Order: sequence, then structure tokens, then C-alpha cells
Amino acid sequence: MTLALGCIADDYTGASDLANTLAKQGLRTVQTIGIPSADLPLPEVDAIVISLKIRSVGASDAVERARAAQDWLRTRGAAHVMYKICSTFDSTDAGNIGPVLDALRADALETSVLVTPAFPETDRTVYKGNLFVGAVPLNESSLRDHPLNPMRDANLVRVLARQSTAAVGLVELATVAQGADAIRTRLELLSTSGTGAAIADAVFETDLEAIGTAALAQRLSVGASGLGLGLARGLIAAGTARRQQRVTIREQPIGGPAACLAGSCSRATLAQIAKAEQTMPVLRLDPEKLVTDPSETVERALTWATEHLTKGPILISSSAPPDAVSRLQERHGREAAGHTIERSLAMIAGGLVELGVRRLVVAGGETSGAVVDRLAIPAFELGTEIAAGVPVLRTLGTQYGEMALALKSGNFGGEGFFADALAIIA
Repeated sequence: MTLALGCIADDYTGASDLANTLAKQGLRTVQTIGIPSADLPLPEVDAIVISLKIRSVGASDAVERARAAQDWLRTRGAAHVMYKICSTFDSTDAGNIGPVLDALRADALETSVLVTPAFPETDRTVYKGNLFVGAVPLNESSLRDHPLNPMRDANLVRVLARQSTAAVGLVELATVAQGADAIRTRLELLSTSGTGAAIADAVFETDLEAIGTAALAQRLSVGASGLGLGLARGLIAAGTARRQQRVTIREQPIGGPAACLAGSCSRATLAQIAKAEQTMPVLRLDPEKLVTDPSETVERALTWATEHLTKGPILISSSAPPDAVSRLQERHGREAAGHTIERSLAMIAGGLVELGVRRLVVAGGETSGAVVDRLAIPAFELGTEIAAGVPVLRTLGTQYGEMALALKSGNFGGEGFFADALAIIA
């Protein structure tokens, strides 16, 4: 297998978003969970997105796993590797974006790389190095309150400089608007002064195309799914890959019980849960009890599920408003509370599958990662797009047989997302 593009994603929902973007642009794409085992049969594809769960782990662990993924992709012929991060640049002052970028850049033998989380389709733009959500800077938006990696600074040059060992520069919009050659010239100039990474402004889709084309002259780039759009179009324009018509995979319905799990505390997910209560049974778990008595709470949730699954889809949620999450974290610690809740929801997912569920919708990046790991799913093929950035995922190589999943980042989808997803997942 010779890849046109290799990708390393720092969480599972972001990986699905990127894989969906690449497939929409015409690249045959597969999403794997971790580095694929040697015996996992993969179809012939143009791009592989390796999903890692490294956004909120220790920096040294994140670096080690990302480097191993890059090595694997290079051995499969990937001349260019994209490190996929969140479009809200979720990280702390210690990382993990900077440390992983530094390590991948060194392994790729690059002096400086382009970085942009912009994706205008989802209202994420970068101007003068500042990340905007709609019309407001990131730190003034509701997305600043990520439960594990809150973002209080919209200036990405400053944010990345606090994490990286090298200087961080800026490719301003005026340069980006001049096209790929101007971007490359600016990056070369920055690299001569010791700049290891350059934030690239992007406001329009054409900006992403120019950045993607410029990035392909190097072996590494860093960004959100919008950069994937630019890279895919650049590869097709250069003839490195042929545009393929997106094919809906395996139309044979899976059937059987269906369930939704929500761990995200974003405003979007909270509104989606409220809307779902109008159409399906919803069990709202007490986050405090999930942390202090997870076994009893999981058992109670599965007992409730057993009673309701025969009647139709269900939703089980641990989601809570930001102020309630903050109080929980103050009592039990930010990481301890988050990880316990993730593990508990993953245990519930495992129990649901044992009850026969083969169609599963999961809201929240950390929750999705914990669920997929619990189910030991090695890879996905991509199906129909449910909402922007959220495709149907059909499992490859799972011990439970074929399953259909949707992994949703907390802020994605409209109010009716859960009902929409269940209507599409056959």
C-alpha cells in the first residue's frame, strides 16, 4: 500500500471529522484506531487517518505514540503526514500540540512547518494569528470551556510558543491570499531565523487550498480538518491522487437495538439531549455518583437500558452544565473526575453491546475514545455524512461483528442530531 497522505489525529472524533473531509474531497480513506496490526486487512486507499487518544495524556506519552504512528505511515509510502489537532486548538501551556509538533518535525527532518486550525465551514477562522469562533475570539466564545483543556488565549502564536522549543512565526492573510508560492517563500524566510512553526491565517476556503498546496512541498503539516481539505485538493490538482466519487459503503442494514451515549458538556450537546427527550427515553446520570460510585451507577444504567431497549432507541447521558462540571472538578480534581466518567460510560457502552446493541451514537471526544477503546475496534470505513464532520462509521475487524457508529465532537450537529443520526445509521 502506497499512501498519498498519512494522518495522525489526536482524538477519535477529530479523526472521524478529518477522514470524512478527505472522503468528501475524493480521497479513498480509512480511519484506524491506533497503528493497525499486521493482520488487519485494509482496503486499497489514498489516505489513512490513525486515531490516537493523546490530547490530554502526558506530553512524553503523546510524543512517543505520535512518533510511532508517523514511522508506520512513512513505511507505507506517505510522503506527507498531517498531524490533526482540534479546530479550537485544545491544549494546555504544557502541550500537547507543541511537544508532538517538535518531535514529528525533527523526525521528518523539517526546519519549520505550517500550522492552522482554521475551518471556515465550521466557523473557525484565523486572522493575525488569532483564532475566531464565528465573530468572536476563541477566549470570548462558549468553546473556551473545554473540561480538560480550557482555552483562555485566542492568540495561537503565543499559545504555541509556550509549548514549543522553537520560535513560532506567522503567515499573515495578505501573504496567504497571494497563493502557495508566497506562503512557501514566507515560511522559508521564517525558518532561516530559527522559527520551527508558523501559524497560517485562513478566512476563506481558498486560503485553505493555498496553505494545503504549500504544505505539500514539505513532509509535515499541522492543523484541523480544514487543512485536510486543502491537502486533498492539492494532491488531486498535482495528480498525486485521483478524485474518487464517494461511495456509500455496505448498504446492508445492521438492524437490532440502537443507543446513544453523551459525555460532552458542550452547550450544543446539552441542547441536543434536551431535544432527544421529546423522541426517546433518556437517562440522565448523576456525574457525582459516576465519580464516587461508578460500579453501582453503571449497573443501574444497564438495568434501565434492558427495560427500554426492546421499545426503541435510548440515550444515556452524563453531560452537565459548565458550572456543575467546575464544582465536580474542584471536589475530585479535573483529570480524575473526567477519566472516571469516561471509563464509566465506556463500561456502559460495553454492557450495551453485550445486550445486542450494534448501532451506537457517542457524543464527546474523550467519551468516544474511551468507548472505542473499550470495544477494541481496530478500524472504520466511512459511510454517509450525518452532519458536518460526523460520518457513519462501519467497523472493520471487530470481535462483535459489523457495527455502525457515529462519533460526534461535542459542538457538532444541530439540535436534532441524535434523532437524525439514528435515522441514518441502518
